[in-house]
Amino acid sequence: GINISEPAPRTGPTQQPLGTLGNFSGWFIRTEKLQGDRSWTVKQQCVDLLAEGLWEELLDDEQPDITVMDWYEDSRLDSCVYELHVWLLAADRRTVIAQHHVAPRTSGRGPPGRWVQVSHVFRHYGSGVRFVHFMHKTKNRMEAGGLRRTRVTDSSVSVQLRE
Repeated sequence: GINISEPAPRTGPTQQPLGTLGNFSGWFIRTEKLQGDRSWTVKQQCVDLLAEGLWEELLDDEQPDITVMDWYEDSRLDSCVYELHVWLLAADRRTVIAQHHVAPRTSGRGPPGRWVQVSHVFRHYGSGVRFVHFMHKTKNRMEAGGLRRTRVTDSSVSVQLRE
């Protein structure tokens, strides 16, 4: 498996579809074509907070911190190889109560393949949150041997109850 305390293991381009390269149960996956030899792999899922054991009064009255975290590979395939988009949604799954979007640029320093952490904490977001819609995008580049992908790992959504 992948260990975020070590550099990402070297991989070359592959012809294999993404679904054969890991466990993506619960994720909706699609590809966005870009100009030239590049594309985005877009993975998203919607977490039902009530189904995960939280309850309406807790979410509305206490508004516990909701933390989203992700790790992506500094693949150097482009100046921006990763984006994170998160929406806190109401019960209708459409009304946005809070949101966070980030598209970090890599520094280009240090060895390629290091893991980069991205996280955000939602606090005091208001009442009505029932779902967390989590989406990340990773850059790909088509090469002679197939598709070279930017990898991502250890995606998480957590809720912190205060004492």
